[in-house]
Formats: sequence, structure tokens, C-alpha cells
Amino acid sequence: MTPPPPGCASLGAPRARVPSPLARSGLPLRLLLLLWTVAASQGHPRNGPRISAVWKGHAGQDHVDFGLAEPHTVLFHEPGSSSVWVGGRSKVYVFDFSKGRNASMHTVNIGSTKGSCRDKQDCKNYITLLEKQGEGLLVCGTNARRPSCWSLVNDTAELLGERRGYAPFSPDENSLVLFDGSEVYSTIRKQEYNGKIPRFRRIKGEIELYTSDTVMQNPQFLKATIVHQDQAYDDKIYYFFREDNPDKNPEAPLNVSRVAQLCRGDQGGESSLSVSKWNTFLKAMLVCSDATSNKNFNRLQDVFLLPDPNGQWRDTRVYGVFSNPWNYSAVCVYSLGDIDKVFRTSSLKGYHSDLPNPRPGKCLPDRQPIPTETFQVADSHPEVVQRVEPMGPLKTPLFHSKYHYQKVVVHRMHASNGETFHVLYLTTDKGTIHKVVESGEREHSLVFSILEIQPFRRPATIQAMSLDADRRKLYVNSQWEVSQVPLDLCEVYSGGCHGCLMARDPYCGWNQDRCVSIYSSPKPVLQSINPAEPHKGCPNPKPEQAPLQKVSLAQNSRYYLSCPMESRHATYSWRHENSVEQSCEPGHQSPNCILFIENLTDLQYGHYYCEAQEGSYLHEAQHWQLLREDGAMTSHLLGRARALAASLWLGVLPTLTLGLLVH
Repeated sequence: MTPPPPGCASLGAPRARVPSPLARSGLPLRLLLLLWTVAASQGHPRNGPRISAVWKGHAGQDHVDFGLAEPHTVLFHEPGSSSVWVGGRSKVYVFDFSKGRNASMHTVNIGSTKGSCRDKQDCKNYITLLEKQGEGLLVCGTNARRPSCWSLVNDTAELLGERRGYAPFSPDENSLVLFDGSEVYSTIRKQEYNGKIPRFRRIKGEIELYTSDTVMQNPQFLKATIVHQDQAYDDKIYYFFREDNPDKNPEAPLNVSRVAQLCRGDQGGESSLSVSKWNTFLKAMLVCSDATSNKNFNRLQDVFLLPDPNGQWRDTRVYGVFSNPWNYSAVCVYSLGDIDKVFRTSSLKGYHSDLPNPRPGKCLPDRQPIPTETFQVADSHPEVVQRVEPMGPLKTPLFHSKYHYQKVVVHRMHASNGETFHVLYLTTDKGTIHKVVESGEREHSLVFSILEIQPFRRPATIQAMSLDADRRKLYVNSQWEVSQVPLDLCEVYSGGCHGCLMARDPYCGWNQDRCVSIYSSPKPVLQSINPAEPHKGCPNPKPEQAPLQKVSLAQNSRYYLSCPMESRHATYSWRHENSVEQSCEPGHQSPNCILFIENLTDLQYGHYYCEAQEGSYLHEAQHWQLLREDGAMTSHLLGRARALAASLWLGVLPTLTLGLLVH
């Protein structure tokens, strides 16, 4: 039970003759109830997570502290491995999360090699890149503003020397590095005091190439990938970014979200102006808007690519997280096939003549250079007219939310009945993870936000997140710690069979007496096949009743009953006899539905039931019986009530006042 609000004793403490600080201040209890109601009525509706849980983990196995704050980190994890590497200041942390054992950590020091630097901040070596290389890792860092790399094998770091383009000069710079075999692509500038315009470069490979300075406006790069198409010469590089909007209308959004394409086999051009530049660059706008609600989401935050299980590159799903100026978020899903079609067929924005042959953006076989005329048209008109729209007949977001999402990973999994689900894990600006389930085909998909996870012991912003589908784990880190979070987090669902199935978690099912992971149970588990009424799949049609709790109270006392609101999608009601005394709707900000009784009379003794209604699912969350208290107990509790009332009122009044002012 939570501490009582001001002016209300803990359950069972009489208050009839106690002059509370509230009473002395001249504020009636009804005003306090109004304050409490206004504060509690603000919140998120049913599109938020149904359940909230703190992941405490197994003792010693799932959380490891750095030992000090690491403001800039990079995380590397190889799927199937129990090891996690995190780059920090002048060191690499190596974590081992072996199953059934306590997690361990050791560090490898990789300090700055520069003898002198301008100030203490410049002297640090911030590790910004960890990449698999042979039997070890390629480690690159700022190295006191002289970007360098090391080879890390068996906890021994060997200096490879300066590597411009592999690491930025400062850890705050936007940087993206993509590896493909022996080729390396980078968005990092090579010179510290010139080359201020961001470019996308091939820094290692046959020919070093870079994008023209005029084709992007202050880009912020988010994700890059190489797509191997039907013909090797047609392989593409796609990268996702946002840039300043060229439309300077005051009502236009500040940012525009883009996807760009390059031919992987681009050999540069024939003229002196094009020989060192990408000749196949084109860009298209990514649209994420809901016409029915007139909501537009223009700021791309993160991208995750989910390959097609059958290896069809066109059916690769691209999940994009977008935000708007109010920090509301949306998730839009695109296909690589649609993106490819836009670049192959669309005309160029602002270009009204016949397109040259070969058309801009076309990949040529046999390592042919792009003709100068084609390059000039693409260089002066790099944007295509057609926009990339989300999948599905309505071309709308998968869902949108009042939460501010920042990162996303997606796991394709199969429930015990063979049905395929896409499970999204989204990080919020509050340092939590939202677990959202997408079921069915895109045209008829159902989306349900099932769980909010607090992954750290110390709440903090999530700096990085990695999905391991083989081990069914999420690895996340803050500036303080690294956590291993299971995808099948079934122990957080209470309420017996009904509560387990109402969670709608495809990783979990009911097995005789508890909610278990479908991967850990040797026998088939019970999972719902009815997303609207999953509880009806339980053998017992009625959920278990709440245990009866009794308390004795003096007549004319004031007190409250508190009912934890486990499901944010349910309406909680306090019922006395046949009357509903208090109702708390979904979106109620307080974690508890509280019933205040200002003055206990004969009619108010008896049984009180807290009932949760969620669709057709009705269950009893609390059951209290209020009994008449004898006079001997009253004087004993009176002194305790005085002290408790004073301390609680002084502690809670500022919070309630601030909450009222804000709301």
C-alpha cells in the first residue's frame, strides 16, 4: 500500500478527533480531493503499455555497473555470444553474461597516444567504434583529436595507427561507419578544421568516393545498409538520414526525413568534376503521417531493418521511428521493394526535360563509368518526385503514441501455435523500453502495447540497445550500467491464467499453475487465439477472487482504500454494497485507484470491492471488510495518527500544489 494522501491516516487509523495540518490550514478535505483528482486524471490512454514492470533480474546475473559514469559509449554484441563489449573513455569494458553464472566484467585500457593536448577534455580517447575483425575486434577512438584504431585480440590491444574516417575528432559528432567485406563507408570528416560539410564516403575499397556538397543540407545520419540484389552489379547502398528542410515557410517542418541510394559498384565519373564523387546518388522523402487525424511525423529518430525470412530482399521490412515537434512518436513500416521502385521509376524534382540515358541512379554492369550528362542532371536535381510511403493500403503509421521513442529493434518470432509475430522494443526518453506486438499481415495487422520495462537499477537514459534473437535477450546500457533483459519476461504477469493470457505476450503461456515462457516449457502451453477476449481461453471461466482483508476502524474517522492499477488499459472501480463509490479510468496517472472516506458512518462499514473492467474481462483486484472498532483501540491509534498526519501533509503538499499548477 502506498503512503496515504495528506489528511488521511493509514488504513485503520482513526481521525475523527485529530486536528490535522490540513484542518488547521483552513483547507477542507474536499479541496484536497479535488487536487488529487485533477492530478490523477492526466495521463496516457489505451495506446500506452498495458503493464509496467521493473526488471530486477536474477541476483548477480543480469546487471553490471561500470563503476563510474560513462557519458559516451558504444556497444557491440555478436548474436549467440554471451559477451558484450562497451567502449568508454580510454577503455573497453568486456562483460560475460554466461547462463546460470554471475555476470562478470573486466576492462582493457586503450589510452590516448598523443603526448600533448590543449586541455583535459582533448586528452581523452573516447571509443566510438567496435567492429568484429577476424578473431578479435577493431577498436577506434578519438585519441585526443587524432582518430586512431587498435586491434583487440584476447584482451591485448595493438595500435594500428591513425585512421581518419573511422572515428570522429569529438565523441559528440554525428558518425556512421558501415563495413562490407574489405570495403568501408563513413560519414566522418577526415579533416578537423575543414571539410565541415558532412559527406557519405567510401574510405576503403577500389576507389575513394564522396557525395557532392550540395546534395544534402546539414544531414544527421542514422542508419546505412548494403542490399545485395538479383544482379551483383545492381547491389545498392541505402542510408537513412534527416536534413534541414529546404522549404523555409514558417509553417513547414524544420526537418525532412530521407532515404538515399548509391550503387555499390559506382566507379565515379568521366570528368574532373565527377571522377571522385558518387555518380549514382539519389534521395527520396520518407513520409510518416496519418491523414485521418492530420498528424505528421517529420523527424526520423531510428531505423531497423528486418530481413525477409525467405531471403527476398524486396520484402525486407524497414521500421522507422519518427517524432514531431511535441515529441509524440509514430512507427512507420516500409519495404525495400517500394524504396527501390521509387528510385527506379520516379522523375526528378525540378527537372522538366527528358531524362538522359542511362537515367540518373541507374547501376551499370561491367564497371562502366557514369556518363557526364547523367551525373550533371543527378547532381543538380538529386531528389526524386515520388515519396516513399508506408506499407499497406492506407499508407499510414503502424501506430502513433504520446511517448517519445528514440531507438527500435524488432524480433520476428513464432508463438506455440505457429503464428508469426513482430515484436518491437522501443526505448523512451524516460529510460524505459516499450514492448509492442504486431500480429497478422500488414494490411490486417493488430498492434498492442503490452509492457513497459525499466531495465536498470538506477533509472537513466538508454544509450545503446542490441537484440540477440538467438539467445532471446536485449542488451542495453546507460552511462552507469549494462543490463541483460530476456525477451520472454513472463514472471511479471500476475492474476493466474486470466492475467497471463490477458497480457497477450506471444512469448508467454499458461502451464498448469503459472505463466511461463514458451521456450522453457517442455509441454505445449495455453496461449490465447482470441486477441479481443484472450481470457476466455482459460479452463476456469471466472478469474480468482481477491483474498479478503479486514480492518477495524473507529466511527467518524477518515481513511482511504488503495487499489493498485496493474493494467493501464482497465477501468478500476471501488464498489460498496451495490453502489460504485469511485472510478478510475485508463490513463489515470496515479498507480493506485484511491477511495477516500471523509467521515465513517454506520452505513459505510462493510465490504468494499475493487474491480477492474477491461473489455469483457472483469476481475476482483481487492476485497476489504471495514469493521467497527472498540473504544480501547481508538486512544492507542490516536497518537500515531497525529504524528503521521503532520509528517505526511508537510511532505506531500508541495507535490500536490506543483502538480495542480502544472496541469
